Amino acid sequence: MADTTLHPLTRRQEEILALIIESYTANPEPVSSRYLQDACELGVSSATIRNEMALLEEKGLIRAPHTSAGRVPTEDGYRYFVSRLMTRGSLTAVEESHITESMRTPPAATEQWMRLAATLLARTARSAALVTAPISEASRFKHLELISIQGRLVLMVLVLHSGNVHQQMLTLVESPGQTALAEAARRLNAVCLDQGANEVRMKSAQLGLFEREIAELAADVMERSDTNQVRFIYRDGLSGVLSTFQDSEGAEQAVRVFEERAVLNLLLSEVLARNDVQVFIAGDGRWEELNHLSMVLSRYGIPGQVSGALGVVGPTHINYGRAVGAVRHVSNVMTDVLARLLEEGDEAAEDVAQRL
Repeated sequence: MADTTLHPLTRRQEEILALIIESYTANPEPVSSRYLQDACELGVSSATIRNEMALLEEKGLIRAPHTSAGRVPTEDGYRYFVSRLMTRGSLTAVEESHITESMRTPPAATEQWMRLAATLLARTARSAALVTAPISEASRFKHLELISIQGRLVLMVLVLHSGNVHQQMLTLVESPGQTALAEAARRLNAVCLDQGANEVRMKSAQLGLFEREIAELAADVMERSDTNQVRFIYRDGLSGVLSTFQDSEGAEQAVRVFEERAVLNLLLSEVLARNDVQVFIAGDGRWEELNHLSMVLSRYGIPGQVSGALGVVGPTHINYGRAVGAVRHVSNVMTDVLARLLEEGDEAAEDVAQRL
């Protein structure tokens, strides 16, 4: 969310602002002082409420859309609410438990898990949702095995920190024997651990010719792994949210976010650089093409290994507490499941390599 000067408010002004926003996000109609007095039990007169609303309007946190007595939140009003007044998340324990249980065990096909995440997120946040499939970050060397198969044939098994396992059959000029292969792999593992492709090439320069050639092959595999990654995007709830926009321009902007990869990639690159939930309100003053939207986005995954992004998109009067709560909880569940799968995958891959 863009940095903005948040005008200090009294406790009563904050209470009134929060009530206006909560009422407006539930039912996008101007909120009057009479409604606040009758429905919210503020314990003050209607005149006092009107005076406080006038001060909130002066501060640019609410505005009058027309000549009626009601007021609606402004973009700065929403930002103040999200930054200072919103509770951590408005999901119930039952809702959180349902999400956790539904996603605890991903199906064999990853795309089904991604679609499930998008559906749960859309239904829980009551908005449009997107989830990107996790991909490994820049590959880092974890473990290598060289296994003599037959004659001059050798199997190279490369395990990356992302959990990916790559196998490649090599035909050597002459067979050095399994003992020599194991010793070469030991030296490579000691030198190349935690290194990227370029570092693997540089570090291996201190080794013998055979180890350098194997290191070059491993680095090539790591670079191909990085280049061939495609960030697939799974969506749900867009058709249902379009009717919640108060003008066609907002609906068109929502469609563009989901359909135009350039806009979405710009947002995702910023989200993936941080680990916390991020709220973008009306383009945050940076993206005019998003000035009718609010987005709540988050990264999920294991930093330095594998990551993806997820979030919800809707009009600026979305229920921020529910959206933030849903995005945060789904992100946490997906991160926990990925961490478990990566741990299990690494152990299984290394066990297989050692048994070959």
